[in-house]
Amino acid sequence: ALPIWESQFPPIPSHSSTPIPLNASTLVQKLWNYCNILRDDGLSYGDYVEQLTFLLFLKMADEQARPPFNKPSPIPKGKDWPALLAKDGDELEIHYRHTLEELGKRSGMLGVIFRKAQNKIQDPAKLRRLIVDLIDKEQWSSLSADVKGDAYEGLLEKNAQDTKSGAGQYFTPRALIQAMVDCMAPQPGERITDPACGTGGFLFTAHNYITAHNKSLTREQLKHLKEKAFTGYELVQGTARVCAMNMMLHGIGSEKSVPVVVGDALAADPGERFEVVLANPPFGKKSSTVIVGEDGRTSTEKDTIE
Repeated sequence: ALPIWESQFPPIPSHSSTPIPLNASTLVQKLWNYCNILRDDGLSYGDYVEQLTFLLFLKMADEQARPPFNKPSPIPKGKDWPALLAKDGDELEIHYRHTLEELGKRSGMLGVIFRKAQNKIQDPAKLRRLIVDLIDKEQWSSLSADVKGDAYEGLLEKNAQDTKSGAGQYFTPRALIQAMVDCMAPQPGERITDPACGTGGFLFTAHNYITAHNKSLTREQLKHLKEKAFTGYELVQGTARVCAMNMMLHGIGSEKSVPVVVGDALAADPGERFEVVLANPPFGKKSSTVIVGEDGRTSTEKDTIE
């Protein structure tokens, strides 16, 4: 069975009275308007994008388990989208919290997206509205990877522009990324990495470059592009989950082939080798390693990279 995040989905008829947005900017505006409501409850832009990530994943998994796709869902029954739709009030908030905890224990793409996930929307009425009115009204699987990916990117860009959130450090301007990718000109069959990948901009831009410049890729080349070509390393769990979702919406990665590694790319040789490295690494890093001696005493070794 194909993974739930196949990059190009055949169109499905929408059962909703709300028409599917024709472009990414319409979708971004719709998602963003709702964010402004939640900000009254003290939710940051970053928190909002994170909650959208969880709910979008559950909704798309449910769509892919239904006709015409009929793919096995990675989400256990009772923790899936229909279970969320069936709840209301405090029961919904409690169920959503338990769902995030349960999915966070899983491996693969589920683990990367849901590990240490928490519900930040404390008002059950607003959570219900987000689920029913915003996410459930769309058939996300019928939108092309370009529209889904660009809409999510639009949210990340708005989040980065909010200087108070500090998210700008994970978001390299897209014009700069495009210029660097154009210079490097990645090719089909190459392996590409970003050792400080943030929200994944270099990786999916390289993916777009390869597909745009090679119109007749073979089945094997397409499989390589989806499952083996890209690997990103990200130190911060919250940023890694957003990166994984961003890649998934752009058609990169699968349940078994996760394109994001959560960890420090400088800590040790990962054992992987790549033809292309694209990165805008942080300019400095301070961390420490706790060493436990044979006598049980601990000492701290400070690492400063400038």
